[in-house]
Amino acid sequence: MKLRLRAVAAGLAVLLLVFAPAARADSSANTPAMRTIEVDGSGETRTSPDTADLDLAIDTQAKTAEEAANRNAALAAKVIDALKSKLGDKGKITTAGYSLNPEYDQRVSEKPRIVGYNAQNTVTLHTGALDLVGALIDAAIAAGANRVNSLNFSVKDDTKARTEAIAIATRDARAQAEALASALGVKLGMILKATTVSQARPIPMRMGPAMAMSASVATPVEPGEVTVSATVSLTFEIE
Repeated sequence: MKLRLRAVAAGLAVLLLVFAPAARADSSANTPAMRTIEVDGSGETRTSPDTADLDLAIDTQAKTAEEAANRNAALAAKVIDALKSKLGDKGKITTAGYSLNPEYDQRVSEKPRIVGYNAQNTVTLHTGALDLVGALIDAAIAAGANRVNSLNFSVKDDTKARTEAIAIATRDARAQAEALASALGVKLGMILKATTVSQARPIPMRMGPAMAMSASVATPVEPGEVTVSATVSLTFEIE
């Protein structure tokens, strides 16, 4: 008799375990989903740059790989010495890349054949002395650099500008949410989620081989302003 009662009790326990999760699932399924409004706001601010990054290249061609490499090494040394002399302790000069490649005669009627070699040495310069940038370009060209790949101006610490951009983006996002809520005939509730992404856009100044043609004239450089932009995403509950 006791065995039978225990078996019945065990069966009831199993039934309760089986149906309890189902009851909870039904309860959550009947709960209405929270209504929300999601918006993205954008903002930007401008600030004066305080650093410059200059990318220069020395290209040389010759019949043999050794000759091309030797010519390049000699010119690169002259360019680096000229930059160091002009820059002093106001920046940093590094070698960013080096390549040595064959050049082919690719006539349609013939098989490609090597007609020479091209060596390229890329030198980068980082400085906070913006007033020296033009003179540094001129010195590099006079020493043998024959291509200025890029010149970028940026901000070392954009914390203040980034904070201002985030504030502008937040106001923009809230204004959009209020306009959307008004159009829908609903009221905004509390903010459920807020995220932000900010980025500083450096000022690029693209240059090329033509720079070498005007080496006798001082190169004017006006850095302008750096733009710091931000995006803010807000999720509001609808009352």
